[in-house]
Amino acid sequence: MPMTAAPGRGARAAVAVCAAALAVLPWSAPAAAAPRDGAETPEAHTVPEGADADATTVDIRLRIDSEGVVHAEETLEFGSGAGAAFTRGLGAREDYDTDRDRVFPVEGVRARDGSGAELPVRTEENGDALDLVVERGDAGSAVLTYTVRGALEETGDGVELEWTPVAGYSAPVAETNVRVDAPMPPRALSCTAGDPRSSIYCTSSDMGGHGAETARFLQARMEPGQRLSVAVAYPPGTAPAEPVLDRTWSLTSAFAITPVTGSVFGLLLVGLLGGLAALIRIRGQDERALRTESGAAANVPLAPVPGLPGGIRFRPPDGVHPGQIGTLIDEQADVVDIAATVVDLAVRGHYTIEELPHDHPASVDWVLSKRVPPADEELLPYERMLMDALFERRVKVRLSHLRRGGFGARLGAVRDELYRDMVRLKWFARRPNVTRNRWATAGIGLTAAGVALTVVLAAFTHAAFTGLAVVIAGAAMTLGAQYMPAKTAKGSSVLAHAMGFRAFLMSAEAEHVPEGHRVELFSRYLPYALIFDNVDRWASVLAAAGEREESANKRLPWYEGPEEWHVGDFAESIRAFVVTLSGVVSSARHFRALG
Repeated sequence: MPMTAAPGRGARAAVAVCAAALAVLPWSAPAAAAPRDGAETPEAHTVPEGADADATTVDIRLRIDSEGVVHAEETLEFGSGAGAAFTRGLGAREDYDTDRDRVFPVEGVRARDGSGAELPVRTEENGDALDLVVERGDAGSAVLTYTVRGALEETGDGVELEWTPVAGYSAPVAETNVRVDAPMPPRALSCTAGDPRSSIYCTSSDMGGHGAETARFLQARMEPGQRLSVAVAYPPGTAPAEPVLDRTWSLTSAFAITPVTGSVFGLLLVGLLGGLAALIRIRGQDERALRTESGAAANVPLAPVPGLPGGIRFRPPDGVHPGQIGTLIDEQADVVDIAATVVDLAVRGHYTIEELPHDHPASVDWVLSKRVPPADEELLPYERMLMDALFERRVKVRLSHLRRGGFGARLGAVRDELYRDMVRLKWFARRPNVTRNRWATAGIGLTAAGVALTVVLAAFTHAAFTGLAVVIAGAAMTLGAQYMPAKTAKGSSVLAHAMGFRAFLMSAEAEHVPEGHRVELFSRYLPYALIFDNVDRWASVLAAAGEREESANKRLPWYEGPEEWHVGDFAESIRAFVVTLSGVVSSARHFRALG
């Protein structure tokens, strides 16, 4: 009984319909009378005997044994166009679900000619097909034998053979017959033929033979590359039915999110990130515990000095210089720390900063001129190295010339000395840049390990999603490396006092300093204001104090302007100087990433 059905799994629906119909209706073959008792229905042919002696025909006999293995015996009658090597394909693979293919292992392939002599035959994979290439030479016929596993599958109401016994010929074939025998009679059948994925029914099909025990299929003229697929339904228990499945890789399946992979991902992520957060918190406990000291500290940085006119002197918190405070705060010796130190050394009397005459703000330049240092001033190692980097055995130097000299290269040593200063002062147990780099390197290593683990899991399992937790944790460690340098209790205490000093600078007014001493003291505040990003306010305060205290109204003790310049222009001038100086420092290789 012919049925229209789609190939592959689409044939199952047709098989099921036929099974239901067979349960209530007597079966009748199309265009043929029902067989008499004891008589076998003759096989139909599309090529009358003797009509075309040069036509190639293929007769395929499939027998399903009690173990569910399909034994095939094919008789190939070659026509003149078959060629010395005749190829016929078998269905070897088809989609099963999202991450598996159903495969049909073919084994024991042999070929003999009409006299029984062996013929060479080889197998070649061809996409989802397996090609059997028979080297027939001048043999007029051949008998091909092989076995197929995995062609049967359990269905809701029985067992089904669904397979493509012809996945292409190398030459036209006038007629293809397929007969399927099994331990139990078939209940329904279906077939499709034509180009790949065709849904056209084959030429004819029936359940012939005594007691309707055989499923038979016929397809007329098949061109090279065309296919013939069959499906036969059998009662339960006909034979074991277990498809052979092969896992296939896909991005979706590799990163499948299931209850198991989701749970493992969550546990890994929480464990790794939680451990990292706890470590950061533990390493910063001294700083948090002593932060409250900033509120109780004596934050006004003025010390009474007996015998000194005015009786007061600037006293930095804990004797800390601007570059040291900047490095302590953010744990990096960066551009602003160097710029603040340059201004601080000028304020303390080691050199003057002279603004040169200019026609346009963009063309402004400055000259740094050495002075006799104060008798009570002793430079710190990094300050001495910075002085050497600036002047390099010269008395004067233009700021613009520092870009062309070796100033940038020498700044690397200044920066390293600032970091060593942190350890020498016992503010850090180890140099913060070394600690930060070690943790960043460990984070990059963990990220790389997570990527490698994810790739391996994706290639061999469905659990690649869990490897992403390690990647995320490694990235978090790399970013969190900046929080890993741990201040000691002493360093945390100094930081608390520095933060108290910052609060003072943010809120202090000129009235806090006796008149007549404001230029000197506000100048000392300025480098610290630069560290605390409050330079605009203090530059304006200093300019206003300078206009009132300096009779010449042309200069500050450490900063001079051109002929037309006056102290009221100081705020704008110092901003331009700091921006230009920061650009010079940023051009150095060691500071380029921090500028």
